[in-house]
Amino acid sequence: METEQKYFNRDLSWLSFNYRILQEAKNPEVPIVERVKFLAIFSSNLDEFFRVRVAAIRSLMKIGKKKINKNIGFEPAKAFALIHAEIIRQQQEYGKAFYEGILPTLEREGIVLYNEQPKLMLHKETITRLFKSRVLAYLRPVLLTEESRPFLQNRKLYLAVELKRKDAEELNRYAVLNIPSDNLPRFAALPVVDGIYYYTFLDDVIKANLEIVFPGYEIVGCYSLKMNRDADLYIEDEYDGDLVEKIKRQLDKRNIGAPSRFLYDLNMPVKFQEFLQNILGLDREDMVPGGRYHNFYDLFSLPNPKAPDLEYPSMPSLSHPLLDKSDSFFEAMDKRDYMLHFPYQSYDYVLRFFNEAAIDAYVTDIFVTVYRVAANSFIANALISAAMNGKNVTCFVEVKARFDEENNLKWAAEMEKAGVKIIYSIPGLKVHAKVALVVRRKEGLKKRYAFLGTGNFNESTAKIYADHGLFTSEKSLNKELEKVFGFIETQENKPEVKHLLVAQLNMKERFLEMMDREIAQAKEGKSASMVLKVNNLEDLVMVDKLYEASRAGVKVELIIRGICCLVPGVEGMSENITIRRIVDRYLEHARIFVFHNGGDTEVYLGSADWMGRNLNNRIEVVFPVLNKRVKADVLKIVEFQLEDNVSAVALDEGLNNVPLEVKGEKVRCQEDVYHWLKEKPFQL
Repeated sequence: METEQKYFNRDLSWLSFNYRILQEAKNPEVPIVERVKFLAIFSSNLDEFFRVRVAAIRSLMKIGKKKINKNIGFEPAKAFALIHAEIIRQQQEYGKAFYEGILPTLEREGIVLYNEQPKLMLHKETITRLFKSRVLAYLRPVLLTEESRPFLQNRKLYLAVELKRKDAEELNRYAVLNIPSDNLPRFAALPVVDGIYYYTFLDDVIKANLEIVFPGYEIVGCYSLKMNRDADLYIEDEYDGDLVEKIKRQLDKRNIGAPSRFLYDLNMPVKFQEFLQNILGLDREDMVPGGRYHNFYDLFSLPNPKAPDLEYPSMPSLSHPLLDKSDSFFEAMDKRDYMLHFPYQSYDYVLRFFNEAAIDAYVTDIFVTVYRVAANSFIANALISAAMNGKNVTCFVEVKARFDEENNLKWAAEMEKAGVKIIYSIPGLKVHAKVALVVRRKEGLKKRYAFLGTGNFNESTAKIYADHGLFTSEKSLNKELEKVFGFIETQENKPEVKHLLVAQLNMKERFLEMMDREIAQAKEGKSASMVLKVNNLEDLVMVDKLYEASRAGVKVELIIRGICCLVPGVEGMSENITIRRIVDRYLEHARIFVFHNGGDTEVYLGSADWMGRNLNNRIEVVFPVLNKRVKADVLKIVEFQLEDNVSAVALDEGLNNVPLEVKGEKVRCQEDVYHWLKEKPFQL
């Protein structure tokens, strides 16, 4: 079999995932305001893809690198061409979904977002007043010449304007004008007429008043522009020097990186395109045709004047009766393990865990890893309180978390000032584990209490990310976790861990051993199966082992949200492997690993994807679910996900997202999990 048939290209598979989001935006069964949000998510994802992945591939092209991956074998130029073609196809479908699907549906619901249709006189007058009183102060028009080299900022919006002097016979002039969407709302509310709500793009407020900006000129044409720049800091492999200072310096340069995409209105005349390409110093590959509007991730801010109508039905976070009845979180953990499922159940219990640790008289030490902390973090404030209360608080802050570097540095400085011992990024490694450990000493006895999670310690994203978190006082796990924190702190004397799977210590080897165990069972004619749920599957050692398992007869069910390099359903290679994607109101973020193990099922959870970076270049922690009651709950949730026939699709051998046939009742796992938890009896 040819190499390119054996593995999916990682970037094309990611684009296939992003297309799955576009499918939800087109889905008439999804409430219209939620469809608008899916459009925004698609746009935001694609924007980051250009800033990071496309920029990296372009860099490889420039230095003449022959292959992106020695196993997959794509040349950068070929990969770029395939990616570019797929993006153009998706953007065309995106525009059709917006203009022919979203806007007419909003209008039927009494919400009009003006684009090209004529505006009511009342609204024209409002737009003029708005422009003169609010918008004009923020505009920075620049007339262009062959010699000028204007700098277009990363991700900012601009209008390219073609002008003609009214009183002189001269060649047309060109200008660039900023759209100040950082300073003003992207969507301006206009007067309600006959019960219909009207909005207009900030772009169109400016376009309607260009003659005020360029007096003495006739406006020949006006077209939208946007520049994406390489936003990666390229610091993951730094091994010497002050990493924090390097990151601080690099952050200032993020918005002045090399161009990775110049997005322009496809209606712009070719002569104008060529002029801009020349004065901006762009390659032809930088030029990407788009629509009348850019930065559609601003659709997140499109008002819903009829809220909560036109949105998903409310699913308020659920309480946990047993934890609510307990006066002490730690005494509750002495009795049993607790697994919480976010956002279905309240994240307040995580905040309570840290708050109680901060004031508990018997707590002496707190250890925690931070990857993406909330902008206004209750957890960071709890750690500050703990330190000020005399606790020994050690916090590992990953300052290489892409696009969260600045916020993480800010909180690290605040905590350090309060007396928290801060351990910054490890050169050459990222710490991606989501774990915390609290040590109590009471009556001469030392006891450890842990929170082991699949998601970040971030109360903001916990509202929209589907994750799991285990509160446990289990000695076998927590002794090992303490050793892991010691290793993170010193990077010396790698500890032996038996129960936890820890990247850099034993994770990849243990996963391979468990897969080999299933393969051996299948070869003996016994039942053998695996259910693996990850965000991304890219490590080819793991992919090849899954192919081996399939050939041996192991039933492999994969739930993969994003990147997937494994090709399913190919005879003689992967006929026993199925892949599904779940996209719904919450972002499926948890990683779950289920091994049949001869009927004694083993379940592991964590934050580790099966990518080279997670397995080889990060510190990750995956933990076993030992409590039978908790394990049964996790398996029930996995069952809902495998039975989903509404928000799940199958990924086929052509990277297509194939809707699942509904046989019998509809199953929508996120709603079903919520209602199951809501009705579930909690018993000691």
